[in-house]
Amino acid sequence: MRVLVNLLVIVGMLVVVPAGLRLLADPGIELARRCWPVGAVAGAVSLWLPRGPAATALATVYAVAAALLCAYAVSRPPRPRREWPAEAAVLTALVGPAVAASALIAERSGYRLFSFDLDVLALTVAHFHFAGFAAALIAGLLTRVAPGRAADLAALTVPAGTLLVLLGYFTGEAVELAGALVLTAGMWTVGWLVWRYARTGAADRLTAALLGGSAAVLAVSMALAVSWALGEATGLPHPSLGWMAATHGVANALGFAVCGMVGWRRAGARL
Repeated sequence: MRVLVNLLVIVGMLVVVPAGLRLLADPGIELARRCWPVGAVAGAVSLWLPRGPAATALATVYAVAAALLCAYAVSRPPRPRREWPAEAAVLTALVGPAVAASALIAERSGYRLFSFDLDVLALTVAHFHFAGFAAALIAGLLTRVAPGRAADLAALTVPAGTLLVLLGYFTGEAVELAGALVLTAGMWTVGWLVWRYARTGAADRLTAALLGGSAAVLAVSMALAVSWALGEATGLPHPSLGWMAATHGVANALGFAVCGMVGWRRAGARL
């Protein structure tokens, strides 16, 4: 499982986050965008080193790049009230890599942050590249290309669900299950809106296929997430973490995040 999770995290660092940052039209993000590749490469290399000072130092370089995204998030000017759902999604996306960086530094140093197992910390790194960054950013983007109540709801529930899942790590499986349900509702709404846009708004067949495929993946991958969280909360049979990484993780990373980012880039969408 460790090799697979590392590969997924590398996809998040080197492909998904840079592609997502190019969807933000604000020139204020330019410094963070230019510095990101340095931190991403350092973070990717740290994953393959033995735990210890060298791996921790490289993970810290990644954390500096993530901190630049947080600094940009703080510097963003206030938005009109009608744009608050989109802004909540964008801010969640910008902070997501910093949460991942905290878990990465702890895991690479062998420190059980908040008493979490090192494997859980490794999965947290992956989670906050795809649910924390990609899903939140796409949810915010939908408020521009498919404005309406459904898009606003998705832009609010994806960040809320991500936060509840994080809180569930500290408070118990019931909160984590609630977070999985809220996040799934938001992600399914994202999938429906992306599917509708792919069928009616995409300029060419390849863009439509990329966006439609990313939407279809969510229907299955988030059902897996709910089944796992439900099993953890109730003791019912549910997939193992290794099986979830190989199915839910791969589907969300490649099917949803990568295809989605490429599709939105081809569509010329900006946030």
